[in-house]
Amino acid sequence: MTSSYEATTYLAQGGGGAGVPIRELLLVLCTAAVVTYLATGAVRLLALRFGAVAIPRDRDVHVEPIPRLGGVGMYIGMAVGLLFAQQLPALTRGFGFGSPDVHAALVAGAVIVLVGVIDDRWGLDALTKFVGQVTAAGVLVVMGVSWFIIYNPFGDGGSTIILDQIQSGLFTVAVAVATINAMNFVDGLDGLAAGLGLIAALAILIFSIGLLHDQGGDASVYPPAMIAAALAGACLGFLPHNFNPARIFMGDSGSMLIGLMLAAISTSASGRIPLTAYGTRDLVGLLAPLLLVGAVMFIPMLDMLLAVIRRTKAGVSPFSPDKMHLHHRLLQIGHTHRRVVLVIYLWVSVLAFGAVGSSLLNRQLVVVLVAAGLVLALFFTAVPSLIDRKQQRR
Repeated sequence: MTSSYEATTYLAQGGGGAGVPIRELLLVLCTAAVVTYLATGAVRLLALRFGAVAIPRDRDVHVEPIPRLGGVGMYIGMAVGLLFAQQLPALTRGFGFGSPDVHAALVAGAVIVLVGVIDDRWGLDALTKFVGQVTAAGVLVVMGVSWFIIYNPFGDGGSTIILDQIQSGLFTVAVAVATINAMNFVDGLDGLAAGLGLIAALAILIFSIGLLHDQGGDASVYPPAMIAAALAGACLGFLPHNFNPARIFMGDSGSMLIGLMLAAISTSASGRIPLTAYGTRDLVGLLAPLLLVGAVMFIPMLDMLLAVIRRTKAGVSPFSPDKMHLHHRLLQIGHTHRRVVLVIYLWVSVLAFGAVGSSLLNRQLVVVLVAAGLVLALFFTAVPSLIDRKQQRR
């Protein structure tokens, strides 16, 4: 594993190690951000003419009609960023090995955006939307992006579980659909889903860069790094349009795209790392990819799980909307719209970058930083309640 000193020196040198093109990955990120920002402005006008407008409902936070289809602009930016990556010499070998990951991400992304566009404009029932999600996830599997290696920490020294083709496909589709719906469930406030997508993509990008460094620039690590850079850029370019007060919503076309891309990146980065990548005794390092997948999606997944339990107990469909999501509860205790978003950003950042740090930096330092981050996040979450109690005592 890379020591904290080596990692700090390496990053300070701008990725001076052979085969680790940090500058090129940043260029892909910036390209995706700029294209997304410009494309989203045009998509907003198209959405208004197309009639894809979010009319305020009882469970919504916004009070005025807002155009949707922001996911189309995000996909355009991400696609341009990935296609531009093929023109960068330092990244061409990542494509030159015939990796299907990037092309699978583009095709599956187009499928999920199409499903989202139909839902944003005309509406889809839960079953039809689910079929569309499974189809997009199936595209990833058919084009070769699947989990086929899982590290089992139990037993003498741990072991690697190799999945057969059917197990691999089913597991990949399950992970992808769960991630898609987690992002879809959490998309309820201006800038929330885009910000979480940005944080998650940056975390996986940093992890991929660390793995590139450890593996001496292994070409198999290039695809997740490039997809993560493009997704981070797309989310970053969309945020100026979407942060409160939003001028356009990403809609299901955007939230489902982020979820699918996070699943594709996680599969590409985590589902193929051999046991020899870190060493059989380095348990945390071996589990870091899986921990990262869980960390970046913990808050959205928890929100989705609680929503399913809550709605099932109430005797309604798990997919029926309500106003009891995590962000709704934070609004109810006194947070402003923007502060709710920033608080959730903080929680997800602590979990995501804590998981990344465990594989790049000194473990004791990471534990201290994560603990401090969690205390800080808890404090800011409870601020309105603390103020109310203080006022009541007066």
